[in-house]
Amino acid sequence: MSAENATKTILIAEDSSVILNLTRKILELQKYKIVLAKNGGEVLKQLEANPIDCVLLDINIPVKDGMTCAREIRKHPDARIKQLPIIAITGNANNYTMEEFRNAGITDYLPKPLDFDALVRVVKQYIG
Repeated sequence: MSAENATKTILIAEDSSVILNLTRKILELQKYKIVLAKNGGEVLKQLEANPIDCVLLDINIPVKDGMTCAREIRKHPDARIKQLPIIAITGNANNYTMEEFRNAGITDYLPKPLDFDALVRVVKQYIG
């Protein structure tokens, strides 16, 4: 199997189990492998333990919010982790400007309620 068709793995950091399960099902239908983080404290642990290709990061997760997680990912000593596309998911995108997202190291964002077509499109844009 060529590297192109190798399964890509997405880390979903989301504390709402409803959104988590829906997002996971949608992405699994697209043949992505899913790793979960229930809070911001688990994000880096999961990134260090698994070969992840993309991060879907809820901005309002407990322990450490998404903005903090994004900054930590961008400062990570491992180049593979540091360069990951980070797609923020937020119910209140109006609280942040795209510039603030960029400064935190966020690649792109999706507003809640999630539009699943947009989710798939954005993920494919960054990891194929």
